[in-house]
Amino acid sequence: MKVLLIEDEIPAARQLSKLLLEQRPSLQILDTLDSVESAVQWLRTFPAPDLMFMDIQIADGLSFDIFKQVSVPAPVIFTTAFDHYAVQAFKVNAIDYLLKPIDPQDLSNALQKMENRRTPAPAFEYEMLAQYFKKEQFKDRFLVKSGQQLAFINTSDISFFRSSDGLTQAFTSSGKKYFVENTLEELERLLNPRDYFRISRSMTLRIDAIAKIMPHLNGRLKLETSPAAPEEIFVSRERVNEFKAWLGG
Repeated sequence: MKVLLIEDEIPAARQLSKLLLEQRPSLQILDTLDSVESAVQWLRTFPAPDLMFMDIQIADGLSFDIFKQVSVPAPVIFTTAFDHYAVQAFKVNAIDYLLKPIDPQDLSNALQKMENRRTPAPAFEYEMLAQYFKKEQFKDRFLVKSGQQLAFINTSDISFFRSSDGLTQAFTSSGKKYFVENTLEELERLLNPRDYFRISRSMTLRIDAIAKIMPHLNGRLKLETSPAAPEEIFVSRERVNEFKAWLGG
């Protein structure tokens, strides 16, 4: 099986390549591309692969834009960092959508699904997905209570979110603290994953709030933030590899 990867995050591409070769040792990875432009040029130049993996958001746009510029005769499995309910609605297609970090069993199921079908989805299905993701927007402000009044704060001003005793606190870059109504689980769908990462069960952190990263006991990482958090911050051991990949962009 000859496979083409379209992925602009180097750690994610390496991990996917590793998983693919573990599950299909005879598989051949033809190339790894990081943009719409390079993918279009490759498809115009070389014979079609047997399968393509496409990250949805790549360096110069959405991977759906590839379909507007060149014929894509190969089956496609999309990969995405976005856990949105709408993506599930499109699972009626034989083509699959894998959530990053990719689970080996999910990958195995997707490969089996592809091998059972071996025909690309109709073009209109890609167009529907493209329209959906172009409309997708992340939350850019939050309504908060400030004393006896309501106010709003811009998401870009929030350095980290902290969950404590069933409540979610938002800490701004100026050191102020507010309560927001959303849980950390809900915030994973509302925040841009390029900017925010959930480092543990109790904290979601903005990348530009990180001041220092230090190795710690038991494979964890210890972080210092600006502004300083009310307690020591650690990246849980099970999230360290994903955290490093996120930092690498």
